[in-house]
Amino acid sequence: MFLLHPQIEPWLIPGKNGFKVVLLAERSEALRVQVRCEPDNEALFIDMKLAGREAGLHRFIAEVPWDTGNEPTLYAFKVIENGRQSWLAGDGLHERVPHRDVMFRINRSTLPPRWVRDQVFYQIFPDRFCQGDPALQVRSGEYTYGSGRMPVVAKRWGEAINPDLPATEFYGGDLIGVRRQLDYLQKQLGITAVYLNPVFTSGSNHKYDTEDYYQVDPHLGGNEALAALSSDLKCRGMRLILDAVVNHTGTNHPWFNLYKRHTSEGAAHSEASPWRDWYYFDEAGHNHGWKGHASLPVLDYRSEGLREQIYGGPDSVLRHWMHAPYSIDGWRFDVIHMLGEGSGSTNNAHYVREFRRALREENPEAYVLGEHFNEATSWLQGDQEDGAMNYYGFAHPVREWLAGTDIAYEPANLSTAEFSAWLDSARGRIPYANQLTQFNLLDSHDTARFFTLVGGDTDAMKLAVTLQFAYPGVPSIYYGDEIGLEGGQDPDCRRCFDWEASHWNRDLFEHYKASIALRKAREELRHGAYLALLTEKDTFAFARFTDRAASLYALNRSAQACAIRIPVWKLPLKRANWVAAAEDALVSEEGWVTVIVPARSAVAILGEDKSA
Repeated sequence: MFLLHPQIEPWLIPGKNGFKVVLLAERSEALRVQVRCEPDNEALFIDMKLAGREAGLHRFIAEVPWDTGNEPTLYAFKVIENGRQSWLAGDGLHERVPHRDVMFRINRSTLPPRWVRDQVFYQIFPDRFCQGDPALQVRSGEYTYGSGRMPVVAKRWGEAINPDLPATEFYGGDLIGVRRQLDYLQKQLGITAVYLNPVFTSGSNHKYDTEDYYQVDPHLGGNEALAALSSDLKCRGMRLILDAVVNHTGTNHPWFNLYKRHTSEGAAHSEASPWRDWYYFDEAGHNHGWKGHASLPVLDYRSEGLREQIYGGPDSVLRHWMHAPYSIDGWRFDVIHMLGEGSGSTNNAHYVREFRRALREENPEAYVLGEHFNEATSWLQGDQEDGAMNYYGFAHPVREWLAGTDIAYEPANLSTAEFSAWLDSARGRIPYANQLTQFNLLDSHDTARFFTLVGGDTDAMKLAVTLQFAYPGVPSIYYGDEIGLEGGQDPDCRRCFDWEASHWNRDLFEHYKASIALRKAREELRHGAYLALLTEKDTFAFARFTDRAASLYALNRSAQACAIRIPVWKLPLKRANWVAAAEDALVSEEGWVTVIVPARSAVAILGEDKSA
């Protein structure tokens, strides 16, 4: 029995007292169909009514009340046919009642901003993207990092990274350089939003050890450069989010002042310090730092003063940069799941909700993005984050399916069926509105570049990019991926962008451009529902669709061309005219589309509802 519940209008329509749901079924004879919900934490079964057909599928409808005591409202579908039960939940079909964790879910009020769905993000590590003003570059020996034993080093642009000096080598990239390349980002590539790794004053090149939350590092151009960049982006209709590192500071922050770089009475040296309770200290008086890194002393949110400084006060850190002239559109929160009270993450959810509340007070459309290397379901139920850096639900399964390696860089052999099941499981545990604002990435400043993981195989990289731009969520390009920039594990993944265009992988660059353009042109790729249509050996096919159009994708990871026969009868399009986006062999028959997919390639097939 094939069952389908697209989690977008017109198949899911929220209202004041509840929402209308539509279930589409392969057949209707001898069926009893119900929707199960829990409006008061007790199961309620509502009979669904047959309401005609939608293309080749049978349509059942019902009205479901909101769960007024909880967010989100959970629901699932129960179908009885000849004494046999089938259940449909967010992760697919079940033969018995599914666990609450995988039921469909919808929020009535705590919704992510819709603008995020329409973006193509570009992540920039400022020191390595572009140098705009050489006079700003750190000079060798200008200062010593941390305890004073490590003098900083100025490097030539593009010079090899020394893995033994991950924090103290500087190449001279700055925010003036980012401004200079906005034409490249917007006009040549098609980028609409920028995410900057940390920009605030710090002695390191990565700046995850903040020394001043209210000053952009002068070597990046200072506050004036960020204000100018923000203004230019807004004039172009582009968005900007910054990196919030509020789980820890650097040891040289005046609040801590371990090495006495400041005149302040830092928490590191005195129990009488006004900032002593802003940090966690054990019974022996030690702050062991984030994950044991003594250079990153952990903040303690039991402190009222810290809470007021980070998010509570009118000019607190998170609010300050949302004000003019910066007016950023949101924050990406570093290790957001780890912050809290004491030495660990006690009451973490409370503080993430407080961050969200503070940002929404400043801008009702602010984007709240969390960093999670692993599964992040509990933070993505609507009341905390709008989206996560989608390592678990996208980057990791794609890495295993196409690159044959897991998160720990160990060999992995993921079948296509398990790949699809992994995607379904991760996607099905969060409200679909939040899935559409998940931050889908292939790599980042913390991981080896995907292009390097696949051994510089352009075809494999293009397959991954196709998935990135077609799968539900908002794509984010890590700077340089589009030109074939390589890099192993951190810090090698932070190489300088190569601005010599003759060195670029033009095939890959053109694929990025085409993928961005197609995403912008097709509403279903930004707002549409998702359905896996085929998982067979090394081939995978899925659809993104609305009630008016669909985009089908057929992917082949094998070394041989193959014919893929796709069951388009499963889509609720009354009369579609299917056209391949490129010159590919395409055969249509009633309810099916067959396409020849070359080795290690993907084919996009576009369809419009011609019944109107």
